[in-house]
Amino acid sequence: MISRIIGKLLRGRRAGDRHLLWNELPPSPGEATLRLASPAFEDGMPMPRRFAGKGVGDNVSPAFSWSGVPAHAAELVMVMEDPDAPLRRPFVHLIASIPQPVPGGLGEGALSAEGGAPGITYGLSTFRKPGYSGPRALVAHGPHRYLFQLYALAQPSGIRPGAKREEMVPALDGKIIARGRLCGYFERT
Repeated sequence: MISRIIGKLLRGRRAGDRHLLWNELPPSPGEATLRLASPAFEDGMPMPRRFAGKGVGDNVSPAFSWSGVPAHAAELVMVMEDPDAPLRRPFVHLIASIPQPVPGGLGEGALSAEGGAPGITYGLSTFRKPGYSGPRALVAHGPHRYLFQLYALAQPSGIRPGAKREEMVPALDGKIIARGRLCGYFERT
């Protein structure tokens, strides 16, 4: 009841797109485009509840497929942000560094800090936890966009375990050779 009232009161407040990592690191000339997709949901469509955060869903990361990764890519970095959170900056749900780019994608649950794909380095979400943290928007706040941003890098980023979102711009700047993104929606009514 109280969470519904808070959600309604904050309905007009959103972090906005300005501070998304995607916009803080504008494309450079010659940068290629990656195709990022998920068998769980189409771009711009609702994400199934299974992928929502603890207490709302199963907090399982969706499966992803990608194409267009340059052959000389040294690393892939995926960041998931919610620009519709009622905060000053987008809510970070995932920072993951894949040091040897996995061809084709990752299976469901592969971005979990516990039991996920081996070799992935996780930064911290806004919850201060490593690995995937699924959508958990405020009840009655309206639909939220969850942007999965994938970057292919020419050289290793140096992202260390427990890295924070503010470390991403210097870690990726000047190293991006391709990028792609996928947007899913989720709403708690």
